[in-house]
Amino acid sequence: MAGSINKVILVGNVGQDPQVRTMQSGQKVVSFSLATSDRWRDRATGEQKEQTEWHRVVIFNPSLVDVAERMLQKGTKLYLEGALRTRKWQNQQGVDTFTTEVVLNPYAGQMIILAGAKSVDNAGGDYGPSQPTPSNAPEEITPAQIDDDIPF
Repeated sequence: MAGSINKVILVGNVGQDPQVRTMQSGQKVVSFSLATSDRWRDRATGEQKEQTEWHRVVIFNPSLVDVAERMLQKGTKLYLEGALRTRKWQNQQGVDTFTTEVVLNPYAGQMIILAGAKSVDNAGGDYGPSQPTPSNAPEEITPAQIDDDIPF
């Protein structure tokens, strides 16, 4: 197989309202944190457990920047496809610092709003059928609805 694949798929909730910045080139960039959680029942105690991971998301794709700027808010549930990128810089003390981000580049990546977006009236604009709004967002599937008896 020639080449390699760098693809990340996440479903989670926006951790804070997105930050919009404009680069020197005039291109807008949106960034926010996304929380993903695993839940399970401890076999020994029967206690419900949860572990949350926080992911930094950066969107460079202009059409997704537009949607994110107008529709996303803290708590919005998203499906994202992007690529991992690790950046290095020196902090104010001169120490090398690293951060790993999920990046949605121009002509790459995907973002689907699943629930909790700003209303179209407040956000302005028409998002069409490819970007569900709260009134036509897909229902959330619970583990009880998934058939575990898949034959192989």
